[in-house]
Amino acid sequence: MPTVLFVCTANRYRSPIAEACFKAELARRQLDQGWDISSAGTWTQDDLPAMPDAIHKASQLGLDIQAHRSRAISSGLLQPVNLILVMEAGQKEALQNEFPHKRGNIFLLSEVTDGLLYDIPDPVVDPAAGDVVPEICNLIRNGFDRIIILAK
Repeated sequence: MPTVLFVCTANRYRSPIAEACFKAELARRQLDQGWDISSAGTWTQDDLPAMPDAIHKASQLGLDIQAHRSRAISSGLLQPVNLILVMEAGQKEALQNEFPHKRGNIFLLSEVTDGLLYDIPDPVVDPAAGDVVPEICNLIRNGFDRIIILAK
């Protein structure tokens, strides 16, 4: 079963949005059977809800992340994952160092979908980052085929 894990810092904004966008795109293309799509955070506590702003902005795109609960990344969580997509270069580097056996499975979301290396800013930490929700969903839609290939 192909598995994709989206990762951000707190697993309360960017990665739950990415998870929901990817699941929606799988469903839209009628490919949603046999996939395991989830998200986690590099620096979080387990079982926290998505940020209210993320819930609101996701709902504007027809995505429902109200039931989402955060979870911290761990070796056990990563073990079965085929593809790990992170939001920031620092997250990629940290995960590659902490989990060297998964080094070849860890990529920036922008790297895989846009072919460019850049961070998706965290609107929780930097309110000037603006609305990253459409950017995340556009990256996933535009890079969907590449994600599928890397996850299999």
